Amino acid sequence: MEKFVKLTATAAPLETENIDTDQIIPARFLKATDKAGFGENLFRDWRFNPNGKLNPNFSLNNPAYSGPILVAGDNFGCGSSREHAAWALKAYGFKVVVSSYFADIFKGNALNNGLLPVQVSAEFLEKLFDYLHLNPSGEIIVDLENQHISIKDSGETEKFEIDAYKKTCMLNGYDDIDFLLSRLDAIKNYEDKQLQQV
Repeated sequence: MEKFVKLTATAAPLETENIDTDQIIPARFLKATDKAGFGENLFRDWRFNPNGKLNPNFSLNNPAYSGPILVAGDNFGCGSSREHAAWALKAYGFKVVVSSYFADIFKGNALNNGLLPVQVSAEFLEKLFDYLHLNPSGEIIVDLENQHISIKDSGETEKFEIDAYKKTCMLNGYDDIDFLLSRLDAIKNYEDKQLQQV
């Protein structure tokens, strides 16, 4: 996985609450067994009208907004446990999703795929939405090392929580196997000590 330490970037707002995994990636696109191509079907039924043309009223289709940060409404990633939702967000180009609450399974899937879920207070989320509406090209700073998210222009900052193990993995670009491989010397030393006690 790609290392994630700190990101300063523009963001796209999606204020809808209770966005479930079927809205993120509809079930009809789950036939594939690898991650290729999922990004083009992210929010498929919202991004496109029934005639196949882009829906100009959907916020991700607004040319004023771009960037690898998605700022979403409360209770993001609820519904089924499909890992494809994280695949689609990542393939579309998002590196961070910000919300005031994430479904637990979605959060785990996101972290396992190098997508950082940043949970903030409802008050800070509103500040982010207000800021982005007034400043579509404004930048958000996501500092994983220090666990802070900030509005660059104003300096307003909030701390976020993350599992210590998953933080280590993201900072180093590790998946679970990479993490174990990084600890081979410690594992071997432990095994040697156990054998000496037999």
